[in-house]
Amino acid sequence: MSDLNGMPGPTSRHYFSQRLRLHYVDWGNPDAPPLLLVHGGRDHCRNWDWVAQALRKDWHIICPDLRGHGDSQWSPDGNYSMASYIYDLDQLVHQQGLAPVTIIAHSLGGNICLRYAGVYPEKVRKLVAIEGLGPSPKAIAERGHKPMDARMREWIDEQRKLSGRLPRRYPTIEDAFKRMQEENKHLSAAQARHLTQQGVNQNEDGTYSWKFDNYVRTWPPYDMSYDDIEHLWTRIACPTLLVYGKESWASNPEKDGRLKHFKTAKVVEFDHAGHWVHHDRLDAFVSEAGEFIE
Repeated sequence: MSDLNGMPGPTSRHYFSQRLRLHYVDWGNPDAPPLLLVHGGRDHCRNWDWVAQALRKDWHIICPDLRGHGDSQWSPDGNYSMASYIYDLDQLVHQQGLAPVTIIAHSLGGNICLRYAGVYPEKVRKLVAIEGLGPSPKAIAERGHKPMDARMREWIDEQRKLSGRLPRRYPTIEDAFKRMQEENKHLSAAQARHLTQQGVNQNEDGTYSWKFDNYVRTWPPYDMSYDDIEHLWTRIACPTLLVYGKESWASNPEKDGRLKHFKTAKVVEFDHAGHWVHHDRLDAFVSEAGEFIE
């Protein structure tokens, strides 16, 4: 594959973390400073192709597939804990000698990288997180504090349902493409087609299924407490840009009070953008983020 400028596309590589064979793509330019682009839940590393093409001249860009996503191995026991995602990220940084690394991350990827930057403030040079703070304080309050027995029961029921849920099969790639367009109305047809082609595998019977493991849909019944997560945010030492789309469901941390936990963060909102700001307002996002990480 060539990119839009006729330059060669990225190279596929693998690394190991907790015995899993994890995949990433490397856009070349190894003498430039490293830039990690980390995707969100049920997504894949090629969702960054347009951003990577815009920034590859100045950066050595590496885009990992999270475990259970894209071309990375699925967790054999179906568990996808935040601790494991953070370990996978640090394995990539450690094995490739990337620290101090610059990171742009989206959604679940943003959540992982914000926590990582709190665990290892010295390893992250600059961080752009697109809608990566997780549920708003209001959503958390509405959930209330469920006792552990209720959380465990819910998780067990959900896991059991997912264990019987086969990956959805689309008769043709066009059917998968239509589903991709329904998911994000802002995408151009060309964007949706590219994301679909990179995000599916063809099954033996000729149908198509998304690459991600259905088990990534469920959250473990226990995670770090909100106090712990807020504590990690206070430890982030690098300049941090928190990006939001005005048409997204996500809550703006400047308006909901979460910004107070950050020493060095600023928030920027984009008009005419939903949750995938880097797709919905590509040029504006690349300009803002590119300037910030320079």
